[in-house]
Amino acid sequence: MTKTVLILGATGKIGQHAARAFAAGGWTVRRYQRGTNMAKAAAGADVIVNGLNPPNYHDWSTLIPQITKEVIAAAKSSGATVIIPGNVYVYGPNGGVWSEKTQHNPQTRKGRIRAEMEQEYRRAGVPTIILRAGNFIDPDRNGDVMSMAILRSAGRGRITSLGDPSVLQAFAYLPDWAVAAESLASGRADLPVFADIPFAGHAFSMRDLRDCLSREMGRSIRISPFPWWAMRLLSPVWELAREMVEMRPLWNTPHQLDGTRLAELLPDFRPTAMRTVMLSALPPEVHPDQAVRSGSKAIGAQNLS
Repeated sequence: MTKTVLILGATGKIGQHAARAFAAGGWTVRRYQRGTNMAKAAAGADVIVNGLNPPNYHDWSTLIPQITKEVIAAAKSSGATVIIPGNVYVYGPNGGVWSEKTQHNPQTRKGRIRAEMEQEYRRAGVPTIILRAGNFIDPDRNGDVMSMAILRSAGRGRITSLGDPSVLQAFAYLPDWAVAAESLASGRADLPVFADIPFAGHAFSMRDLRDCLSREMGRSIRISPFPWWAMRLLSPVWELAREMVEMRPLWNTPHQLDGTRLAELLPDFRPTAMRTVMLSALPPEVHPDQAVRSGSKAIGAQNLS
């Protein structure tokens, strides 16, 4: 039976990894071209992966509702299930192990925008899978916070911590997230119309990361604080700085995602080892194991039946 997926944002980090995973799963992969008729592009599609996201947090209050409206219309006209990479912005200020049962209590403007976006899908009644994850780690180093900020100076023996380096944070290895998304898409008939599924990934602190890198790279790695003072100074004139400052409290909120629901749905899913994940976003010139970096394209390495 032919299975067709439409990838929105196909050149972005979500879209690229989703396209690889769905192709490996035997799907016909279509890549949406921005500016064209989305409903027409979705005709005959079984699943739509919504990898569209305004870059650098640009104008979320306007653009995310526009994208949401267009995707819902495309899903209604095609009958497709929508898969969305959910985030943790919707949760409140209390840390802990967050699950699909954790109350949404967003404390930031972007958190409220994302919470309202999810509610729009729920109200629309289109089949929707929110595969919720923490900070993405992209082994292709395509605009993720790990490569752009945390490991940017790893070659000089330094990692950057955006908060308390002892605080546990949730991270999601994008190839793993994409494999899980494809597997859920294949079993979507057994899911409720609106499915909120946390993707546990891995949780570690910057001290954990430092210790791993020091051991694997055979050198001492130190932790430096992120220059939030500069972001505050630039906030009046630089949109990205202003939007990053708003999210600063999350870096000091210890949290991880509960993987119980995903394990129930995908009992054979095995995430990539934490060592591989931690090393994956290192600059190539300092990576201790080049074979690890091929993992982003080795989708079949996930042993799913």
